Amino acid sequence: MSIRSLLLLPLLALAGCATGASQHWVELDGARYKVELAQNDETRARGLMFRDSLPEDHGMLFIHDREEPLAYWMKNTRIGLDILYFDSARKLVSQQRDVPPCSAGDRCPPYPSSGPARYVLELNAGQAEKIKLKDGTELKLGPGIPPL
Repeated sequence: MSIRSLLLLPLLALAGCATGASQHWVELDGARYKVELAQNDETRARGLMFRDSLPEDHGMLFIHDREEPLAYWMKNTRIGLDILYFDSARKLVSQQRDVPPCSAGDRCPPYPSSGPARYVLELNAGQAEKIKLKDGTELKLGPGIPPL
């Protein structure tokens, strides 16, 4: 292996981290989804913007610092999503299903929770219907997802 190749290996490893490659997962009614975590203002603000696709069994889990009414929007989001709001006990308190992509920038409408939430799970549109998700369902966190 050349010196150049040895120097590139750490950069390639970091690039893999930057793409959101993750071993984290959550479960809803027995359905498991691999998730990327959004735990700070920067990652929460970017969310799933500018993505052209999301594998069916993948999503993004947003973890907020406190439980409060939340509203998400689809600014620069190119794929339809189900936006699922969970309280601190990880019980589903609100669902915004089949939310369409939005290319209207700051004119994209908000999709609020109907109650205070601390976790938000975004999945491909149609996943909530596919598993017949009901309010009150518990979000089970896989290992490595920090407890609150």
